[in-house]
Amino acid sequence: MLADRIEAKWIDAFCEIFERCAVKAGDTAAILSETQSRALNVHLAELALLRMGAKPFHVVMPTPRNRNIVPVRSTGASEAIQRLGPVISALQQAGFVVDCTIEGLMHAVETPEILKAGARILVISNEHPEALERMVPDPALKKRVRAAAKMLRGTKRMRVTSKAGTALDVDMVGASTVGVWGWTDKPGTLAHWPGGIVVSFPKSGTINGTLVMAPGDINLTFKRYLTSSVKMTLKDDYVVELEGEGTDAAMMRAYLAAWGDREAYAVSHVGFGMNPAARYEALSMYDQRDTNGTEIRAVSGNFLFSTGANEFAGRYTAGHFDLPMMGTTIELDGVAVVREGVLQDVFG
Repeated sequence: MLADRIEAKWIDAFCEIFERCAVKAGDTAAILSETQSRALNVHLAELALLRMGAKPFHVVMPTPRNRNIVPVRSTGASEAIQRLGPVISALQQAGFVVDCTIEGLMHAVETPEILKAGARILVISNEHPEALERMVPDPALKKRVRAAAKMLRGTKRMRVTSKAGTALDVDMVGASTVGVWGWTDKPGTLAHWPGGIVVSFPKSGTINGTLVMAPGDINLTFKRYLTSSVKMTLKDDYVVELEGEGTDAAMMRAYLAAWGDREAYAVSHVGFGMNPAARYEALSMYDQRDTNGTEIRAVSGNFLFSTGANEFAGRYTAGHFDLPMMGTTIELDGVAVVREGVLQDVFG
């Protein structure tokens, strides 16, 4: 376990990311956290903002009770704000929000209202700062992610295949696409750190085929490298069959069934990682409490497939899997952007 001690180098890293977010001396900034947040990151955010001459204030919420029958992980939909109007108002007025909640505000119900007021939100993933310091801002990454997002928005069909047996077809017409490079300097936008990911949320009834996870692929909800194959059959967005003889398939079947919610079996988003600084083996380097796995989502060339909520298809659920897959080929309207797990040089 890493030591939870303030280090000057970590304050430096937080200052670098805040500078990319256009924080200036005299700016007001809200640090949103909850009682179970990683206190070290909250403290580092405060010290970095103060070093830059900004005027931070804290909004600390009691971590709400988990009313589900299973542990909830990696949803990107924090419930910490609990729809409280005064909290939403404070965040709207802050201009810049540093989100240190456990799950993050990316898919939280209050986020659109906060962004609509012009605030910009930086979600600091629930990682130990030892991981964050390696994922420093990269202007070249921003250019590539923006180009990939533009390409996805113009794509009609995504095709994903692999030697393991994946053959997935995604109708991309009307899909909503988001590219995240690790920071945001534009009012009314949200980004997360680490970044280097592009994902699309397809419309309802658009995803069909077979998805085969091979040993070495990752279930980030369980923070686990697979040791056995898992085969999923998808029909009109939903996993209708999940096969596999090993522990990995058994755990996934049990977790999905525990929700008692059909929407937990639906596809949330599809996309790929683009960050050359993100390391595939990083998940093995940290205790589970010290990582949220966002770096793994950004590993260059992985196919990031997720089940759970997709607000753009009208589906909502707390059940969620993020499943980075290595070794796939991803084609957008016939153009290979990832070939056998290697990101292709098509984005400049």
